[in-house]
Amino acid sequence: MRRTEPNVGRARPVAPDRIRPMPETRARTGSPCTGLMPGRCSLDVLAPLLPPGTLDYVTRLLDRDDLLLRLARPRRSILGDHRPPGRGVGVHRISLNANLNPYALLTTLVHEVAHVDAWDRRGRRPARPHGNEWQTAYAERLEPLVTTAVLPHDVREALARSRARPRAATCSDRDLLLALSRHDRDAGSRVFVETIAVGTLFRVDDGTVFRAGPMLRTRRRCFEWPDGQEYRVHGLARVTPVVGDERAGPVSGSWPRRAARPSGARPRPPARPRRRRP
Repeated sequence: MRRTEPNVGRARPVAPDRIRPMPETRARTGSPCTGLMPGRCSLDVLAPLLPPGTLDYVTRLLDRDDLLLRLARPRRSILGDHRPPGRGVGVHRISLNANLNPYALLTTLVHEVAHVDAWDRRGRRPARPHGNEWQTAYAERLEPLVTTAVLPHDVREALARSRARPRAATCSDRDLLLALSRHDRDAGSRVFVETIAVGTLFRVDDGTVFRAGPMLRTRRRCFEWPDGQEYRVHGLARVTPVVGDERAGPVSGSWPRRAARPSGARPRPPARPRRRRP
């Protein structure tokens, strides 16, 4: 499941109608936190991370010999992934981020197991990773979760809508992303960029402070504080509001201006005009 956490795309200092975000980068997988464990072995490591009452469901979900599951260190661009057999490995491999809340962990696990089912039904790699085979398998795997009262009402309703119209990524399903985010450990201290008032200062994960600008369709024009470099931030990115921060300065005031160019610096080349297709 990719593109989980909407990232911050940096805008080039050109005309506003030509601003485009930088492409997303995928974090390195790194070494697992708990190592590899077969699907049929003891789930002592995974059980404390699951929602209450779902251990039997997950046990049946992983009841096969050709499946390896591991918990990976947190990755910003994906919640989990599936790797089919190949290159000397004869089993399916699924990795999940170890920092997910219980409901996001369960949803991601179902998403990745559906890839295994789609592979089995086709006998080889499906033509489309999230095509008809995966959508059918995903809907069937979700049925026990949406027809029972094991999960909270908001998560169950979001999964029911996702089951009717599966999406390839969590951030593509707005209702599901919002429902899962309400159960994060830091849900009270972090907010979505789209809910911040214009002019509010906020801080992203790497510590950079921005000032919120007008909202576009799915992203928001934001300006790095205090030099005024413009960025495009996804509206569903989770950030921390800043009030009277020493580094950012007072909240009130005019919009920040771009820092003065040092003497002797080369002027920026003009933007190339786009070629129109015939």
